[in-house]
Amino acid sequence: MDWVRGSIAAVFAWLLVPLAGPVCADEAQGPSAILIVARAELPDPNFKDSVVLVMNNVAPVPAGLIVNRPTRIPVSRLFPDIEPLASLEDKIYFGGPVEVESVSFLIRADAPPEHATQVLDGVYLSTSAELLRKLLARDKPMEGLRIFAGYAGWGPGQLQAEIERGDWKLAPADARSVFEAKPEHPWPDPSAHDVGPRI
Repeated sequence: MDWVRGSIAAVFAWLLVPLAGPVCADEAQGPSAILIVARAELPDPNFKDSVVLVMNNVAPVPAGLIVNRPTRIPVSRLFPDIEPLASLEDKIYFGGPVEVESVSFLIRADAPPEHATQVLDGVYLSTSAELLRKLLARDKPMEGLRIFAGYAGWGPGQLQAEIERGDWKLAPADARSVFEAKPEHPWPDPSAHDVGPRI
């Protein structure tokens, strides 16, 4: 598919731009992220039953990744030249309805990997094709690694309004909630209509 063959290094670049203005004070205190959980019967099918990791230190507006919606696409399709991946059952996740042809990934690590931005204690975000290839070449390539197509984004004030309306519940975020929670809501939902671009 086009998004698989496309440029990985160029995608999601806006996420790596540091925050400007008064919000930088929060960034100086360390990474901060929160989970938002969609309310039952949320009308937007792109976010039905979704849990989103919203990161406040990666963009000037709210940005995040849906962490509980695996696609049917195996990780092996991303890099078909890495033969050991062919035997893995791990899937690429639907990160959100924006730019589903883009690829990013979350890494669980004790020390900061190169070309990655810390978003939680021990969790880093990256779009580096070089780093991803290095991780996938390990003996256990998917250990502490989750790969996403697309992302979730909101305009100024939009997410706050949705939370105040009751569309989302807030929950604390940590590495376990991202990597160890069971993904129970595959994407796309075959019963949903008007879902964003399918992969």
